[in-house]
Parts: sequence; C-alpha cells; structure tokens
Amino acid sequence: MPIPRPGSTRFRITRAALVTCLALAVGWPAPAQILRGGGLGLPGGAVGLPGLPRTPALPPATLPDVAATTTTLSNSALSTITRARAMAAQRLIREHRDLVEADDHGQPVVRGEALGLGVSDATLARLREAGFTVRSADEIPGLGLRALVLGAPRGLSAIEALQRLRSLDPGGQYEFNHLYQPAGAAGAAASSAAGDATDARDRSVGVIDGAAAPSPPTLANARLVQQGFAPGGARVTAHGTAVASLIAGEGRGFRGAAPGATLYVADVYGPTPGGGSAEAVARAMGWLAQMRTPVINISLVGPPNLLLQAAVQALIDKGHLVVAPVGNDGPAAPPLYPAAYPGVIAVTGVGPDGRVLPEAGRGTHVDFAAPGAGIVAGSPGGGLIAVRGTSFAAPIVAGELARRMTAPDRAQAQEAVAALAREATVHEGAFGHGLVGMDIPAPVAGRTEKHKPAG
Repeated sequence: MPIPRPGSTRFRITRAALVTCLALAVGWPAPAQILRGGGLGLPGGAVGLPGLPRTPALPPATLPDVAATTTTLSNSALSTITRARAMAAQRLIREHRDLVEADDHGQPVVRGEALGLGVSDATLARLREAGFTVRSADEIPGLGLRALVLGAPRGLSAIEALQRLRSLDPGGQYEFNHLYQPAGAAGAAASSAAGDATDARDRSVGVIDGAAAPSPPTLANARLVQQGFAPGGARVTAHGTAVASLIAGEGRGFRGAAPGATLYVADVYGPTPGGGSAEAVARAMGWLAQMRTPVINISLVGPPNLLLQAAVQALIDKGHLVVAPVGNDGPAAPPLYPAAYPGVIAVTGVGPDGRVLPEAGRGTHVDFAAPGAGIVAGSPGGGLIAVRGTSFAAPIVAGELARRMTAPDRAQAQEAVAALAREATVHEGAFGHGLVGMDIPAPVAGRTEKHKPAG
C-alpha cells in the first residue's frame, strides 16, 4: 500500500488520527488527565448538597492484542484510535500493577476486586469463609441497589476471584470492577467565535467525569456543585472542564448548549490511576438521582458491566435521561458502554463539514449526532482549547435535552427526545434522529485568544 501524499485527504485523516492516538496515550495512566490539561486540586475539597424492560448486555468488547495488530495505511484513520486505547490500557496495567490488572479481555480493572449484586447475607457468610473480604456493602443511595465490593483472597487475580465467586454462588451476579475512560482528547489553545446565548438558568444537568474548574471565559460564573466518588477526593481535569463548558458555559465569544444551567458534577476519577471504576460511576449516578438532575451526561466508555447496567436502568426507570458518547474506536468496533445500553441516548460526533468523524463508533443504537471536532471548550487554566471526540458531542446533546426538562419524569423525557428529534437536521447514515447543535460550540478559527486564569 503506497504511503499517502502530504496534503492529500488520506494523509490529513491519518495524521489527525495519530495526533488523537498520542493524546489518548499521554492522557493515561490517570484517565482524567487529558493532553495539555493537567489536573488542578479543587480548593476546599468537594462541595456537595445535604421503566424500561431489562435487556441482557451485549457481548463484551475485546481490546486487540496490540503487538499482533497490523493495519494498512488506508485503515489507519479508523484503527489507530482503537490501538491507542488498547495501548493506553496496557500502559496503565503495566505501570500501576499494585492498583490495576486486566480482565479476561484485556480491559483494565481494579486489582483484586470483584462486584456482587443482590448477594444475600447467607451467601455473603459463605464468601467470607472462602477468604473473601467485604470492602463495601452499602446500598447505593438514590438507586436502591445493594452493591458489594469484594476483596479477593490473597494470591488470587481478579479473573480467578470472579471464577471462584461464580463457582461458590452459580446463581449470583458477580462482575469485575472495570475502569472507564474519557471518549475524547483536549488539545492546544484556540480562538472562539461569538454566539447567541439561550437562558437555561432554571435547569440542572448532571455530569459524571473529572471535576470542572470555574475558569474564564466559559465557567467563571457557572453554578457548580461538585462531589468526589474516587479514592483521594476530587481533582479538576481538562476533560471534565471541557465537557462542563459545552453544557453550561457562557462568556465572551462562547456559549454552551444550556448556558447558565446548574451543573452537578460527580468526579469519578480523583488523583489516582484506579479512578473511573464501575463502582464509582454507579455511586455517582445515585448521587445525581438524589439531586434530581433530569439529564445526566456520562462522556466515558468501556466494556459492559452488570453494576453499570443496573445503575443505568435504575436511572431510566426514575425518568432520568442518560446521555453518553458512542466512543472513538471506529465504525467496525464492538459497541461501547454505557452508550450501547437500551434507553441511553447514544451520541456520535461530526466534523465542521457535517460528516461523521472517521474514528466515531457506529451502530443502530446511535440516537443523535453533534459536533465532535473543529470546536473549542473551556480549559482549567483559563481560555479555550481545541477538542476532538464523541466525548464532546454528547454534552451538546445533553444540554439541548436539559433545556426541555424540568425534573426527572418519563413522560417529559420521551417528549424531550421527540422535540429534539423534530428540530434535528435529518441526515441519512449514522445520525440516528439527526444532527443537532451545529451552532452551539465556538469553531476553531482565526487567531488564538488568551484569557488569564482565575485568581
């Protein structure tokens, strides 16, 4: 296969994919730290305030064996993103063996832990006799789920622990404590273009991500309520700040999809490599259910997980809309979660030309498309940064839906989706109900405009 000529379309697509590959690889091992967007400590710590039918999960997605993966240049724009995520996962496992290990498909999980759902007291006593320890046995407030976090007997890997649990309790529900990662990368500083603001000050939106910085120009006056759910407390990230700004940001030359909305931000990453666990995500969902945020954006991707599925279903049953990106593993990749769960509003990304990003996931589960490239978002240090990925298309859709809901309610949720679908630009192909939000985030154009950090 000949090498693409510099300046050709294939050359530009391949180069863009490689840049995103590097951004994702650099972002790990701390999943919430994205390229050029290092975390900042939250001053004063975290701040907090005092159904659809169940469907079995689809088969788990398998990360490729990077060493054995070979691709042609014509496929590189679609494969390097997948390879980057696999390489980042392998790096995380290799460099943090004390905290992270691989499941039977190569996905990163919390070392020596397993999750259990609906385990009876009698069964739990048997598990303790078999050498398992109970690290957490609390009900998840807001969801009505009792999730156990079990420590494996000494010397057992997570894979072996799960096998042992299933043999001790064949009818039980046990799962790895998977780690989830952002579905996009934040890059260099860029300029912005002005847009008309839309008032959404009586609305609230939930965000499950890293913590967000209240930095200018996008979030300086934002109403943020933040809570940490990972070991070590909350930590500001570039990814979380960018996602928050695309929902509720407003300032000179910038507006989000629901400017002025109150954001309830659940930080599931914190400062450790073990952040982003299925348990942390589920507990974050429970908190947002208690806060009664009608729409919850989860710009994270990973494998199917029993606890994650149960938590998502509980939110949907309560009338919340859950919005998530389809991921950046390419159109031929297996589905990623939570976007692929029934009832979740799955979002793909498009470029400035309105075409689906070459790295974006595809499938019949896609509900909407929104800008995922050629746009800017807020940065923790102030100013604007260029972003790319389906991670940043999802919050645009979440903000649009939030402007159409006042409280968690199944009838409101259905009408909000229907109303947005009526306003969407209909496209043939991988757009679901259609394309929305093309006028919301500021485009990347012109000269760089710097803003001084707050404080």
